This record gives sequence, structure tokens and C-alpha cells, in this order.
Amino acid sequence: QSLKMMEHSASDSETEDNVQPLLPPACCSSRYGLAFLSCYGFFVAYALRVNLSVAMVDMLKNSSSANASSSVCPHHSIPVPKHNHTASVYDWDSETQGWILGSFFYGYILTQIPGGYFARKYGAKWLFGIGILCTVIFTLLTPVAADLGAGYLIAVRVLEGIGEGVSYPAMHAMWASWAPPLERSRLLTISYTGAQLGTVVALPLSGQICFYLDWTYVFYIFGAVGLLWFFLWSCFVSNSPSSHKRITEAEKTYIMASLKNELSPTTDYIPWTSILKSSPLWAIVVAHFSYNWTFYTLLTLLPTYMNDILGFSIQQNGMLSALPYLGCWLLALLGGQLADLLRERYLVPTVNVRKAFTIVGMVGPAVFLVAAGYTGCNYVLAVAFLSISSSLGGISASGFNINHLDIAPSYAGILLGITNSFATIPGMVGPVIARSLTKSNTIPEWQIVFYISAAINIFGAVFFTIFGKGTVQPWAVQNHHRHLPVEV
Repeated sequence: QSLKMMEHSASDSETEDNVQPLLPPACCSSRYGLAFLSCYGFFVAYALRVNLSVAMVDMLKNSSSANASSSVCPHHSIPVPKHNHTASVYDWDSETQGWILGSFFYGYILTQIPGGYFARKYGAKWLFGIGILCTVIFTLLTPVAADLGAGYLIAVRVLEGIGEGVSYPAMHAMWASWAPPLERSRLLTISYTGAQLGTVVALPLSGQICFYLDWTYVFYIFGAVGLLWFFLWSCFVSNSPSSHKRITEAEKTYIMASLKNELSPTTDYIPWTSILKSSPLWAIVVAHFSYNWTFYTLLTLLPTYMNDILGFSIQQNGMLSALPYLGCWLLALLGGQLADLLRERYLVPTVNVRKAFTIVGMVGPAVFLVAAGYTGCNYVLAVAFLSISSSLGGISASGFNINHLDIAPSYAGILLGITNSFATIPGMVGPVIARSLTKSNTIPEWQIVFYISAAINIFGAVFFTIFGKGTVQPWAVQNHHRHLPVEV
């Protein structure tokens, strides 16, 4: 009888373990609250990253002369009356301008891997929060640094990059504790599309601020928006569901139960050797590097192409410059909903979803990028193709971009630090190579630039399709009963 009771008890226990908790509502939930607050955080991060490229136009002496230069196609721009400068202007040559605009990435690359490590070791909330706060503070100091000299401004931009460099690895580490597997695409696309939203708002708004006030207010206004975000982040966010003060018991149980078989029980052990030998990780590295090559080339050189080739000064139409990022934001959000719908309702394997979304989000942009090079002086068609190219890239947000959490949720922050370190390199060298290939600013030269970017994009998509995985790797879940050497 005692044996039967034990068997019955074990059976009940096993049944309880297999029961999946009910999905708590999304409305007013803590996990979606985190998604929207982190979206606001990335909005701030990217607004602070791109506002200098707009403000730079007003920071330079005789900047209007650049707009008067000849282009391959007839000018389409509508003259806009220049306001009177009320802030300082500077006599920086093109090389100095290049260093100022590119210096951010030299700081940004330094804190990618350390950001993932420290987020896992000490918690992501304050690392993410203080990282963005540092960027906000140095943004507020930008006008002072510019007055002191270009060297000081470059130093401030490097420090901004160092602060912002922890943002993606820290947030990936945080989502490892917060995102249930079947809601992963939805939550992460809401969170990370704050970057596109920040670009969409900052580009046109910075131009308006420069025109009606002066360029210094670009940094003061967006800096104030960042300070408000830090206050909200400090008050309403916790590192994990278990430490959150306002989460419902049902939501906490649901999140922790859905992740219990995916997370490593200790923060001390990091299998560096297994991580660096992992082919699924290197598949993400190649895809991330390839995608960013096209992304950063367009981000930095699209205004040049539209001005020098199409004869349209993009500085005079902020909404046009923001159009590709608006499309990217919308498709990334819709893609996240579709990806989780395919996995949850139609039971499509995660690996198939990630690969399909990566192919569409990388091959599609490559096709339209090449097509844009053959539109001649039809600037409407050129802008349309370039916008479609950038918009389709948003689909990859539910592809390789969040695959770190599929293969190793416990080490997702560290993995993203590794992949984003490689993916930052295109921001440093891609535009430099593109400019070296377009010294004469002819359409055939720009076609070569677009072909190179498209080829790299397609290679990344093929590589990820071959080597990408969608399940937690064996090295990513430590055995509870085995004492393994610490590799930290």
C-alpha cells in the first residue's frame, strides 16, 4: 500500500510538472511593460545616435555651399530659406567631419562583449539604464565639447558609444529571464524597434529644431527626453520576474515555468570554449555582419547618393530621410507577430521561422538595392526602391537577430555582444570603402557599391540558412548535478 501511495504521489507530481500554466493577458502585464519601456530606451539611444548627422549641417560654416554643388541628375529640391545662426559654427574639413561622425562606433565596439558578461553576472537593469544615461549626459555636453574643439567632440562621441555599447547585450540578457519562448518574437520586436522609431522621429524633428531654434537645442531636447526615460526605467523595471514588485502571481508562474528548462541555474559558469566553437553562433555572426554592411552603408551614404546623383537634398525633407526606417519599424513589428503566430498556432519549427524570415529580410533588400541603381534619374522610383529595401530588412528582426535566445538563452547577452562586435565593423569600414569606390560620383560607381552590399547580404542569408539552428544547444544548459570547472 505504501508503494502504491508513493507511485501515485510521483504520478501526481509528474502530471503537475507537465501542466502548462495558462497564458496571462498581455494588457497591463509586466513583460509587455518591459517591452514598451525598453522600446522607449532604444528610441532614446538611436535618437541620440543620429541627431548629430542632422545638426552637423548647421554646425558648419558655409554648409549651404554643399547643397549648391552639381549632381548627375537635375535638382528636385525646393529652396528653403535659411534662418539666422544663433549658435556657434565651425570650420571643420571633410576628414574631421568623418572622424566626428564615425567616432561613435569606436567606443561602441569596446563594450559589446563586456556588456553581455556584466549583464549576466550582475543584472541587466542598471547596466542598460546607466549605459543609456551616460549617453544622455554626454549628449547634453555636446555643445560645450564642440566649442572646446573637434578633438573634445570626438572624445565625447567615443564616450557616448561606450555607454550605448552595452544596450543590446544587456537587453538580450534581460529578455532571457523575461521572454516566454512562444512570445519571444513579439516582445523582442516591440523592444528593439524603438531603434527604428527613434531614427524616424529624430531625423525630421532634428531638422525642425535646428531651423526654428538652433542646433544646440537638438542635444538639449533629446537629452531631456532621455532623462525622463531613465526615471521611468529606474522605477518600473526589475531584472527578473522573481524580483518584480508589481507582477501578478499568474504571470510570474507562467514566465518562470516556460523558461525553467532553458536557463542555466548558475551565473558563474560560462562555457567560452563551447561558445566560440558553436557553428550556430557563427551563422548569426555572418548574418549580422552582412545585414549591417548594407544597413550602415545606407544610413551614412543615402543622403550623399540622393544629393550627388539624384539632385535631391535630403536635409530639406526630413520625412523622406525617415521613410525607409518607418517601413523597417512597421515590418519588424508585423514580422514579430507573424513569426510567433506561425510557431504557436501552426507549430512551424522555430528554426524554419528564423531561416525564412532571415532570407526574406536579407535577400529582399539585396534585390531592391540593386534595382535602385538602375532607376537612372527617376528619383521617385529610386527612393521607392531604397525604402522597400530598408523596409524588408525589418523582417530579419524575427530571423537571425533574436536567434541568440533560441540557441542559448542563458548566454544570450554574451552571444549578442560577440555578434554585435563583428556587426559594428561594417559601420567603420563599409562607408569608407563605398566612398573610395565613388570618387567621381557616377551612377555606374554607385551600382558597384549596391552590388557589393547585395552580394554580402545574400552570402549572409545563405550561410545562416545552412548553419543556423533553432533549439537550445547542449552546452547552453548546465547539468544541475555535475560540477564543471569555471571557465570565466
